[in-house]
Amino acid sequence: MSDNKNQSNNRKRDLLSKEVEHIDITSFDARKIVSSMEKMSFVSRETANAANIYTEMIKDKDCTIFLTLAGSTSAAGCMHIYRDLVKYNMVDAIVATGASIIDMDFFEALGFKHYQGSQYQDDTELRNNYVDRIYDTYIDEEELQMCDKTIGEIADQLEPKSYTSREFIKEIGKYLKTNAKKKDSLIEVAYDNNVPIFCPAFTDSSAGFGLVMHQERNPKNHITIDSIREFRELTEIKVKSKGSGLFMIGGGVPKNFIQDTVICAELLGKNVDMHKYAIQITVADSRDGACSSSTLKEASSWGKVDIAKEQMVFAEATSVLPLIASDAYHKGEWKNRKRKNFSKIF
Repeated sequence: MSDNKNQSNNRKRDLLSKEVEHIDITSFDARKIVSSMEKMSFVSRETANAANIYTEMIKDKDCTIFLTLAGSTSAAGCMHIYRDLVKYNMVDAIVATGASIIDMDFFEALGFKHYQGSQYQDDTELRNNYVDRIYDTYIDEEELQMCDKTIGEIADQLEPKSYTSREFIKEIGKYLKTNAKKKDSLIEVAYDNNVPIFCPAFTDSSAGFGLVMHQERNPKNHITIDSIREFRELTEIKVKSKGSGLFMIGGGVPKNFIQDTVICAELLGKNVDMHKYAIQITVADSRDGACSSSTLKEASSWGKVDIAKEQMVFAEATSVLPLIASDAYHKGEWKNRKRKNFSKIF
């Protein structure tokens, strides 16, 4: 039995031996390749146009920039891109899936890693070794469960009441200031720079497991997540913004949630403009009729997005996002922006 256990441990170590390294947009200058792509066609020109629209957002002093995250690009090597967009004042608020923020960013802040693997690996063998797979990326399930438990322990220390995901993530930021094994996570940098993070489907992640365990331990005095008040908070940011732009990675709930702030404000009797700028990087096919793949032009019919400055980039985000982000960083327009500090308005 001991030999079998040792063999299993050795196999798991083999599977989890090659760490994903997150790309550093400050280490290379993408401006030349992006400007060259302007003269090309297909996805190259879409990418260059998206980069130029993003630069316009950053230069527009009245523009609040919303970053939305769906999918697993953080696990795949883009985690430091999102952190640096906050660090260098190129993002004012974030709307994301719970997985992007908790299962990936918080997970690594606790000292855990994502690993390069293979999409052709025997998934039964992975399950037997307690290894989870995201396409060709691996996560240690035992470490992920430690992430779940830590979320529950943070909740145990809070006053029992309702919190928005933004409020709870802010508490996680406080926790990481003294407990992070990996410094400068997205959560911690956003906390330091008063950039609010919203996760409208927060429980669909490690946060959900952790909060279930928290409520099980505290059946009468526990915290809960108020997604309605969260929608109001996000709409309040839109109302307080003279203009706004969207930088959307993937689709899903974050994409629709931020677009709906325009409609929500209108229903509350507030006079707000549609989102002036919009970029979406996605591989979703617009013909399947789902929200994730609805084009930005389609969103205009709902009164959500102005189509004057919008760009769909039909590409897998890890292949083009580093170019767009590096281009924006090296153009340096972010140096002239004032921080919006939206976390302070609540």
